[in-house]
Amino acid sequence: MSAVNSFGAKDTLQVGDTSYEIFRIDTVPGYEKLPFSLKVLLENLLRTEDGANVTREQIEALGSWVPTAEPDTEIQFTPARVVMQDFTGVPCIVDLATMREAVTALGGDPNRINPLSPAEMVIDHSVIADLFGTENALERNVEIEYERNGERYQFLRWGQTAFDDFKVVPPGTGIVHQVNIEHLAKVIYDRTVDGVLRAYPDTCVGTDSHTTMVNGLGVLGWGVGGIEAEAAMLGQPVSMLIPRVVGFKLSGEIPAGVTATDVVLTITDMLRKHGVVGKFVEFYGAGVASVPLANRATIGNMSPEFGSTAAIFPIDDVTLEYLRLTGRDEQTVALVEQYAKLQSLWHDADNEPAYSEYLELDLGTVVPSIAGPKRPQDRILLSNAKEQFNADLTNYADADHDLVDLTISESFPASDPPGFTPEDEHSHHEHHHHSHAPHTVSKPTPVTLADGPSFTLNHGSVALAAITSCTNTSNPSVMIAAGLLAKKALDKGLTSKPWVKTTLGPGSKVVTDYYEKSGLDKSLEGLGFYTVGYGCTICIGNSGPLIEEVSSAINDNDLAVTAVLSGNRNFEGRISPDVKMNYLASPPLVVAYALAGSMNFDFETDPLGTDADGNDVFLKDVWPAPEEVQEIIDSSISREQFIKQYATVFDGDERWKSLPTPAGPVFEWDDSSTYVRKAPYFDGMSMDLTPVADITGARVMATLGDSVTTDHISPAGNIKAGTPAAQYLTEHGVAQKDFNSYGSRRGNHEVMIRGTFANIRLKNELVAAVNDGQVVEGGFTRDFTQEGGPQSFIYDACMNYQAQGTPLVVFGGKEYGSGSSRDWAAKGTNLLGVKAVITESFERIHRSNLIGMGVVPLQFPAGESWKSLGLDGTEVVSITGLEQLNEGVTPKTVRVTAEPSEFSPEGKQTVEFDAVVRIDTPGEADYYRNGGILQYVLRSLV
Repeated sequence: MSAVNSFGAKDTLQVGDTSYEIFRIDTVPGYEKLPFSLKVLLENLLRTEDGANVTREQIEALGSWVPTAEPDTEIQFTPARVVMQDFTGVPCIVDLATMREAVTALGGDPNRINPLSPAEMVIDHSVIADLFGTENALERNVEIEYERNGERYQFLRWGQTAFDDFKVVPPGTGIVHQVNIEHLAKVIYDRTVDGVLRAYPDTCVGTDSHTTMVNGLGVLGWGVGGIEAEAAMLGQPVSMLIPRVVGFKLSGEIPAGVTATDVVLTITDMLRKHGVVGKFVEFYGAGVASVPLANRATIGNMSPEFGSTAAIFPIDDVTLEYLRLTGRDEQTVALVEQYAKLQSLWHDADNEPAYSEYLELDLGTVVPSIAGPKRPQDRILLSNAKEQFNADLTNYADADHDLVDLTISESFPASDPPGFTPEDEHSHHEHHHHSHAPHTVSKPTPVTLADGPSFTLNHGSVALAAITSCTNTSNPSVMIAAGLLAKKALDKGLTSKPWVKTTLGPGSKVVTDYYEKSGLDKSLEGLGFYTVGYGCTICIGNSGPLIEEVSSAINDNDLAVTAVLSGNRNFEGRISPDVKMNYLASPPLVVAYALAGSMNFDFETDPLGTDADGNDVFLKDVWPAPEEVQEIIDSSISREQFIKQYATVFDGDERWKSLPTPAGPVFEWDDSSTYVRKAPYFDGMSMDLTPVADITGARVMATLGDSVTTDHISPAGNIKAGTPAAQYLTEHGVAQKDFNSYGSRRGNHEVMIRGTFANIRLKNELVAAVNDGQVVEGGFTRDFTQEGGPQSFIYDACMNYQAQGTPLVVFGGKEYGSGSSRDWAAKGTNLLGVKAVITESFERIHRSNLIGMGVVPLQFPAGESWKSLGLDGTEVVSITGLEQLNEGVTPKTVRVTAEPSEFSPEGKQTVEFDAVVRIDTPGEADYYRNGGILQYVLRSLV
């Protein structure tokens, strides 16, 4: 598309000796009242206006934004770059590699397929804390990581060399979001476009929900599903509604003894109560200047936990100081300052923009807090922690309590509502005040370790204490506080309890640098906190096994033990299968809980231990003062460290460099690989469009209720023995101990398709008819290709339908596809042979992902559901009216006819209704006509 410049916005900006082409937002009437985040979007539209996807009307709508109106204007946002982690990034690169072959087959040049927007991947999701508490833990864990993931890493190394504008940060370097703020983010991007050097705000989408961490730097970005990320890499815009923007005013200063973690848990609690799903949150006011950048990043990181799309801070002097500290060059810093001031993106505390809604927090009122036992918004005042633990314990410690096992060990782009799991509906309880003292549930269990000590475990024992996750490891104030607390505790003769697994997973090498420089690494190691890896580790459930005897005692006696981690998510079953109750806490509190050894502990009245003279030692005796923390920050952290650590960030260690890696533009697939296989999306594809056809003679694969999330649809967590995915791996010679997780095998569609709709908590009501009216939970359906339509694994039934050439449909309820937006929820749906999903309503991102994979999203008539229409899933379904798309018309509705079959109950009648077509934009119609977004891009590049 040729560029259009309706507002005459193109101009130049001179910074030092360099001249940049820019697009001035002050050419659009109404710009001055816009919040910071919408000014960034306004510039984006001005720069990408093409008269078709991005129109003058969209730009005017943004200029005349009505803060209080409900969002209804769709715009096309083109991010400056894409950032990925390895779990979600591998399938993106598999698809690009497959596209190269498809281009070759269609007679094109494979080198045409490259990211059109720069893409960066940080390999951080694969290291597991197998070893801990020893000098060689890091070394051994990295070794094991390479043994487990060698095939994926070879493939990514090939990608690093084969594609332009694709950079890979190798394993053992850092966590994606911390590397992003410390090195990758530019704040103001500069790039040569058509021979001209341009400057524009750095924006990004990422294949991980906590991409919002970069909002702390004033970079607008958020997590998306893999399909949107691939599309963005290939130059396609991200469709979005102009959002409501919540202005969050900060005033006052954080008191002594309160950490950035306490602030972010307080903000999470406030925003969850207020309701910010689908909105932008923007911080403003006089208090912003006193919030250090690391604290801003911690707040931005937690955006998916409060549910907002983004949680952004504007650009100011604090931003510039951080860019200098982290080793960015002076030209970069000067460009950021001059561009931000010219474009009114510089924070001015006296000039308040218009916001849709307002909240305010006086930082001086924040008190020490933790959150748990199962959601980030369940905040508990530290002073109430013991009492609240005992109140919550009754939900976990009775014998008949069946722990919900949603083993979600990946961190993914979240949409509304992030981290929503089905059991959340009935568990929203206040976590602040209890009028009655709860009764204590107790189950003392003696344990003796092989190498000596004996002790008693009980409900609430801390089995895992982890300094983990970029949320907090990017923040020197809390990391140094943890080190100082460890030093003071050691000086008093305290030790961690022998049943606690202790781990330290710094988010970048710089953390290790300043720990070593200050000597605090030895203090932490003295309490068992040895570095286990540079990656997400515990925060995404890569906890590895607990202490063996402790694990046996927990499982044999059904103990409700606890984990304390400095992460951002604590859902049930996520951190460790042995641990029922998970608490988020600041790094110094993680160390304190390792000393205390139990959640059934009151830091004000219970001593952590005794000193050499037998005196009780309390938390207040070892808690570091803010001045002590600052002194170490000043003496141990320098610009030189960042420059040194990031100089070789893309090089990797000897292991990475010596991986045998195929060369050449097209990847040489290994037929025996069970990790990386060529994607099937382009098999048999031609340059000519296959006309859109109506759907006839379809069978119903599933009849589902409300709030079926992408966690129910998309494969996640462990691969269970006996399931179709396990059978496939066994047939390919993989031993059960080497199954690894669905997350690690996302580059193999054969494994992923077998795990689609296979969640153990899926309720497909279709199977009730063959189970005495009971819905058997799990990945089951009825196979109508077999006599009597017996219950079968969904995968097996779908393959039988495919063999017969029978298309499939899914019936769903309200909010279909809520939860984390996952590419495989849509990819798996397509590969199982589902052609249409008919629901009462969709979550926005999953709806667009289905179109991106060539599946049509339809809605029942308003107020109707599959039940109210008298459908039960035994029908044969036909859908007519889709063929209008071939004439370039997107129909508003299509006719659905559901006729009874030989499996239907006696006397069942034919049901007909008009379903609403949820193809909402011209771009989506193009994708659907092409059979999906990847096919659309491929044809446009050939």
